[in-house]
Amino acid sequence: MGNRWLAPVAALACAAPAAAHHSFAMFDMTKTVTVNGTIVEFKWTNPHAWMHVDIADPAGKVSTWAIEMTSPNNLVRSGWRRSSLKAGDKVSVQIHPLRNGKMGGSLVQVTLPGGQVLKNS
Repeated sequence: MGNRWLAPVAALACAAPAAAHHSFAMFDMTKTVTVNGTIVEFKWTNPHAWMHVDIADPAGKVSTWAIEMTSPNNLVRSGWRRSSLKAGDKVSVQIHPLRNGKMGGSLVQVTLPGGQVLKNS
């Protein structure tokens, strides 16, 4: 009788850390910034995919921005593929920027060279 509660309790104990593994507090979710640049690298990894994009500031100085995405599993459901981005692709990226002002953010959507829009959902 006592053992029948063991599995549900163990599942709940494991679920809490998994659900809390990532906070979006580092991103300013009230702001959306659009930047244009060139894909340097696209990492199709768990628990989050990443893109690195070279973006020029108004003076022409190029910096590489790190943009975090959701998991590949979620991306596939939104139309993404491992091959959706390639180094050298010219893209327009909408992000929620980092609160600390560093170059990066959380992806909202990306517009590919052919005009296709892929969302981070």
